[in-house]
Order: sequence, then C-alpha cells, then structure tokens
Amino acid sequence: MSPFSDPQAVAGYAEGPLRLVPGFHGLQQMALLLLAEFVPEDGHVLVLGAGGGLELKVFAEAQPRWHLVGVDPSAEMLKLADATLGPLASRVDLVEGYIDTAPEDPFDGATCLLTLHFLPAEERLHTLKELRRRLKPGAPLVIAHHSFPQAEPEKTRWLHRYAAFAVSSGIPASNASSAVEAIATRLPLLSPEQDVALLLEAGFEGTELFYAGFTFKGWIAYAPS
Repeated sequence: MSPFSDPQAVAGYAEGPLRLVPGFHGLQQMALLLLAEFVPEDGHVLVLGAGGGLELKVFAEAQPRWHLVGVDPSAEMLKLADATLGPLASRVDLVEGYIDTAPEDPFDGATCLLTLHFLPAEERLHTLKELRRRLKPGAPLVIAHHSFPQAEPEKTRWLHRYAAFAVSSGIPASNASSAVEAIATRLPLLSPEQDVALLLEAGFEGTELFYAGFTFKGWIAYAPS
C-alpha cells in the first residue's frame, strides 16, 4: 500500500514536510509570491500533487479571489486536503488523478511541490509538457523536489546531510536512515542539471532557481509567451 493511501500515515502527513524539508514554510511562501508576480487577483491556479492541502490553504488565505484546482492521485490525501481547507474548500476544486485528469482551462499559473521526484524521467517530461499545455502564454510554473548530484561521492554526502537535518528536527535516527535508503533505492532521482534540461525540453522558458535546501531544489519557469 502506498503511504499516501494509508489512512494512518495520511493523518500524520502534515508533520513530515516540516521535519524533512528545510524551510518548508518559506518554500510555500516563496511559491505564493512567485505566482503572485504574474497571476491576476482573480486568477486560476493549478496545484498538481495537492497532497494534504497545505499549499492550497496558504494560497487561498493569501489570495481570496484566486480559484484553485488541486489534483492528487490519492483519495485519502484529498480528504485530508478538504479537512485542511475547512471553509476555504468552497474556492477549491479537488480532482482525484494525475496530470492527464486535470482540467485544461488554461491556467494563470501552476505549482508542483514535492511531487516530481516520484516520477521517472519519461513520466516527468510528460507531466511537464502537460502542465505547459495547460498554462496561458507567459504563465509561471513553480516546482520543487529532491534534486541533487547523482554521482558518488556527492550523492551519498547529500543524503547524509538530508538525514542529519531530519534528526536535528526530531526524527529518530533509525527512521532517518530508513528514509535515506528509500530515497536512494526507490526514487527515480535526477540531478539539478537534468531537471533544468527537462523543463527546457518540455517547452518552458526563463527557468530560474529560487530555492535550495540540501537535497531539495526549486525552480520557476514560464510557458512560452
């Protein structure tokens, strides 16, 4: 069973990013500000990999006229998102599925946070192409996920730093070691250079790095004008 389908794991989901992702709240705030540079006050924003609704809530609270669409393959996570949003849920459409299930509106902006590292390069490229196809000309896409050097010894060094951060944030050392093993062996990881190349291949322009937190990187890129 995927952890995102396990009700018990989903219930404790919100604690994970805070302890595992350096500057998690800052990452959400930066994503919001980057979107707001281009998305109008009454804009339409796609959140792919909406998870438990954490960034949906941040966006909805800060931009009361934005209409948000949150897409996630886990029904349990979407239930959590609905509960997280509370009264804000009336301004959010929650869609169960992947990028091909998402509406084709087009959107004024989109995010995909802590999601793309689950996808092999070919699926990642397809997802990026479909995101670009759903964006208005010049609209921003904000992404962030695991992205660090994949050659040794750099790969192991960065994973050890990830584990050290987790332990310093209160995660038991044994759990941090298990997480590192899972990341190294189960995730189809790419280097930052490969991630940037995929954005270019998918048709995005003006890619800029805005976030770096140990093994995590974040970029903003734009649909062609």
